[in-house]
Order: sequence, then C-alpha cells, then structure tokens
Amino acid sequence: MSSTEQIVIAPDSARPAPSSGLVSDITRWVCGAFLTLCGWTLRGDFPGIDKAVLIAAPHTSNWDGVYMLATAGFYRVKLRWMGKKSLTQGPFGGVVKWLGCVPIDRSAANDVVREMTDAFASEQRMILAIPPEGTRSATREWKTGFYHIARAADVPLILSVLDYGTKTISLAAIIRPKDDYESDLKIIQSYYAHAQGRHAGKFQITR
Repeated sequence: MSSTEQIVIAPDSARPAPSSGLVSDITRWVCGAFLTLCGWTLRGDFPGIDKAVLIAAPHTSNWDGVYMLATAGFYRVKLRWMGKKSLTQGPFGGVVKWLGCVPIDRSAANDVVREMTDAFASEQRMILAIPPEGTRSATREWKTGFYHIARAADVPLILSVLDYGTKTISLAAIIRPKDDYESDLKIIQSYYAHAQGRHAGKFQITR
C-alpha cells in the first residue's frame, strides 16, 4: 500500500486562480472587501487544480456557507455543492444550478458517490465543496462521503479551514487519498485539530 500524498500549502500568500475576465475580477474585489470588513484573513494560494473535492470545515452555522462562497469569489473559483434534485426544478431551477448546485437524487436506492463520479467525469472543471460533518449540529463523527467521492472520481482533496478563533480562512493542504480511510482521516483531521467553529462546542473531531 502506497502512502497518502499530501502537499502543505504555504500560508504566507493568498494568490487566486487566473482571471477569466472583468466579471471575475470585480467579484474578487467585492468578495475580498466583504471578507476584510468582516475581519477575515485568507491564507494559502489556490492550487492549479481543475477538479477536486474541497473539504469545508468547521461547519456549525449558515454563515459558514456565506464566507466560503465569498472566499471562492476572492479566489476566482466557482464552487459546486450537492443539493436535492427538486431544488433544480421549477421556475428557479436554472438559477440554483447557476449558483453551483449539483442535483442529487436522495432516494434510498440512489448511489450518491456514483452520481458525483459521473458529474466529475462530465465536467472540465469542478471544485465540489462538502462539509464532512454532514450537519451544523454537534457531531464527533465525520461522514465518509467526501472521501469515497474523491477516491471514486480520482480527484484530490483540498483542505479548507474556516477558523473563527483566529478569523482566518486557510487553504491548508492538498491530499490525494489512497485506500486506508482510517489512516487518511487522521492526516486530514490533523489540519483541523485547533480550528474553532462559529459555535465552538459544535465542532468536535475525534483526535
């Protein structure tokens, strides 16, 4: 069994992805101003990766999604996220898709990992954000979906750390998992060991 590949991202700068035009540049400026006004500091350059699962943690508040989307705008990256298929139907379905929703069928017989694997295969670029806790409530166990999706789609994990204790949002590392979930999870969670969520008591990882 080969060891897990991990690349630590240096925290001394926060370079974005290349510009895709005036709109992306304006979005970057607006999102950067918003985050600065809210007291946040960004750390880590966005890696030159077209496809990845981005771990978004801690996740204890609806504000986490707001700050994560603003961070994506600052980095000139369009985040994708999983949502119920019904959200992408009806009169506003197109808008929800435009905002980044990847529709999934949550019926009991459905294979979400396979759906996301197919979605990755059909896209040239896709950064899929997943909160591994699976809930904003307190939990000590992370869901395994983020890991199995990355493995099945053969894409790396980008570890993003939203730390309310230091008011920093960090792109901390790139991990390419192998085939030992328990071992890989220890490596992944080590980057979150000292992170504090908006509601500190709700973020508890197994250490």
